[in-house]
Amino acid sequence: MVKHWISAFRLRTLPLALASIGMGSFLAGAYDKFKLHIFLLAAFTTIFLQILSNLANDYGDSIHGADSDDREGPQRAVQSGKISRKAMYRAMVIFGILSFACGVMLLYVAIDTWETFFFFLGLGVLSIIAAITYTAGKKPYGYAGLGDISVVIFFGWVAVLGTFYLHAHLFHWTLLLPASTCGLFATAVLNVNNIRDIESDQKAGKKSIPVRIGRQKAVVYHWFLLATGLLCSLAYVAINFKSALQLIFLVIVPLLFINARAVKQKKEAAQLDPYLKQMALTTLIFVLTFGIGQLLR
Repeated sequence: MVKHWISAFRLRTLPLALASIGMGSFLAGAYDKFKLHIFLLAAFTTIFLQILSNLANDYGDSIHGADSDDREGPQRAVQSGKISRKAMYRAMVIFGILSFACGVMLLYVAIDTWETFFFFLGLGVLSIIAAITYTAGKKPYGYAGLGDISVVIFFGWVAVLGTFYLHAHLFHWTLLLPASTCGLFATAVLNVNNIRDIESDQKAGKKSIPVRIGRQKAVVYHWFLLATGLLCSLAYVAINFKSALQLIFLVIVPLLFINARAVKQKKEAAQLDPYLKQMALTTLIFVLTFGIGQLLR
């Protein structure tokens, strides 16, 4: 039973979620504002929230039909009967509480005014709601094709800028650029997933972006996500240029090309599935190299 729950947690998605927290923390370090306890609490909050999202996705897709026998990706826990819907729902409640409690603790130690505290608390509640209602609930927004914009908002702007502010208690508009890169690269991971599942999603009525525009245009969209994400970070470095070391994140360019080419050429779900993990790890490598470049500038 334990291995079924570990599988349902989908631990391979955690590096992608932690990448945004890492970016916000690296940027804070570049401003000499990094605080270890803020990073750790933010990381635990994000881990709980990502697991909640994964459980809700498993639960919601089993109810709405996306996790049917037609689905070609990895088999889900509820779909396969390894975990009951009731048990999955209870787990969602538990991780919802853990996310909220850890988030409140983070805000308690990081925020010094009640106005800011309640603003971030509201963002935290919205993040929990977004994690649950992506595929669960009566009208899941993921089935309307709104998952991509949600990922840009929560994996990019909210996670990166929110983490930075909790460290530094300040904001600068240029930070939107690396935050957007994180959001766009995370959206690229989702796009690979949606291209892989395009046929089963069509049958289930899940109108993801690839379902709406077709596979060929979804490939073009994928190249757009990767190119725009890279350009955002290049623009940030150009605005804040101090050393060539800030450009070491360009080591990911071959990895982006490999992913983009695979999305174009690989037609079978089993062939495309490894590139979900590859894009997630590429995003993590980007954050590490970009962050180190900012610290060494």
